[in-house]
Amino acid sequence: MRRRRSRRILIIDAHPHRNPRHLVHGLARAYEAGARDKGHEVRRVALSEIDIPFLASRQDWEEEPPPPALKASQDALRWADHVAIFFPLWLGDMPALLKAFLEQVLRPGFAFEYREGRTSAKALKGRSARIIVTMGMPGLFYRLYFGAHAVRLLRRNILHFVGIRPVRATIIGGVEAKRSRNADHLRHLVKLGERAA
Repeated sequence: MRRRRSRRILIIDAHPHRNPRHLVHGLARAYEAGARDKGHEVRRVALSEIDIPFLASRQDWEEEPPPPALKASQDALRWADHVAIFFPLWLGDMPALLKAFLEQVLRPGFAFEYREGRTSAKALKGRSARIIVTMGMPGLFYRLYFGAHAVRLLRRNILHFVGIRPVRATIIGGVEAKRSRNADHLRHLVKLGERAA
């Protein structure tokens, strides 16, 4: 049997609240435990523990350096060959804190380069990603009726734009109604972490 190669995984835990009892935090911990158990290297960024200022202008985004804590996140992203992004669906989308983080970290000159008359040069090629999103509504309803639009936006407009692909998604719905299934979700995330998938 062929042994899988060890991967460098960056976990982005994007739940804005620090309470460790939130399911998103538990899922991120389960994924990390599975990955470490199989010998993968793991770094973790918890957005609830970082001061993430909102950008106010395009000029700031293009010309100002990111704050030091976010520079460390850029370094972790540059190091990684797989990224796992965990977040709860809020008002049909990713939390504003995750969007602010991505705007700060995925700046021109780091994540992509502008080129005259062409699409951008994608500086983060060679990395894959997994998006893990939790929500109160049933996951199937979110996929079929809403088209999983927050996942599509993150995949196509952000991750693919900077060269990260393939991007897979795990949608966990009905989290308030079916708390008894949380143990199943945690076990599933351990397995995904083991495979660095």
